[in-house]
Amino acid sequence: MLRTRRTVRVFEDRDVPTSLVVRALEAATWAPSAHNSQPWRFIVIGKGEVRKRLINVMSEKFMRDLLNDGVPRDEAENIILSSTERFMKAPILVLFCLAKEDLEKYPDEARSRAEWIMGIQSVAAAIQNFLLALHALGLAGCWRCAPLFAQEEVKEVLKLPEDYEPQAIVEVGYPAEKPGMPKRKPLSQVIRLIHC
Repeated sequence: MLRTRRTVRVFEDRDVPTSLVVRALEAATWAPSAHNSQPWRFIVIGKGEVRKRLINVMSEKFMRDLLNDGVPRDEAENIILSSTERFMKAPILVLFCLAKEDLEKYPDEARSRAEWIMGIQSVAAAIQNFLLALHALGLAGCWRCAPLFAQEEVKEVLKLPEDYEPQAIVEVGYPAEKPGMPKRKPLSQVIRLIHC
């Protein structure tokens, strides 16, 4: 199953039962987490006005960033249009957040930062479980990190608690494409064995 899961960017134009998304999110909750803190929160977003507002505020922030980076306006508009269309066409979006209230508290900056990183790692593990569960259920997803670049805007539109830190959105649907196997670096290039 690990080798057959793919990132899918094009979905069939049909509804996804919420019950299947909930089943995949239940699998997400079985991911490992630092100190068993389970610092993940999931927001399931359908196709409605809230989604439109969410995509609009993320797009506005993205446009400001692109223009500040020196990207010509017409090129930036094309990038935004492509991104927006994908977000709008996906049958369901699931926002993954880090709930900072679940993290251990430390008096020093070094351990506090390490704890925050472990929280992000925990949310990422939950996303991986979610993607694998979607695949097992005949669905597909695309992991996108756009909320990281517009955290305050996302929190405002969705009226999220102050301690929620948006990390990623996964687009969910029935796959309408079959991407080929992506190239992977050979194991010899990414592994280091220490025999002592």
